[in-house]
Amino acid sequence: MTALEEAKRTWLPKLSALEKRELLRWLEQETRSGFPGIELTPGVCDGKACIAGTRIPVWGLEEARRLGSSEADLLLDYPSLRTEDLANAWAYVAAHEEEVNEQIRQNAAE
Repeated sequence: MTALEEAKRTWLPKLSALEKRELLRWLEQETRSGFPGIELTPGVCDGKACIAGTRIPVWGLEEARRLGSSEADLLLDYPSLRTEDLANAWAYVAAHEEEVNEQIRQNAAE
């Protein structure tokens, strides 16, 4: 029996609805941080996804790309970025499109 199967059969049925929601939020956070080179750190950029070791938000890079900035433009605008950082950012965007769209909308409203 796998750990997941064991969890489904033993402790998951014992959790309350609130505990299940908390577990789901925790799992979402854990899977989001599974992107190499991308960090979600409470207190840094409001906890939004950033390039690791920087305060460059993924949503900002994606917004610039949508507005016509090329990768070469972004690398010139952010000298600390590497092409690998952009690849990681684009992978994060692809996996979290709605989240990034919402962050871009929130920024535009501010």
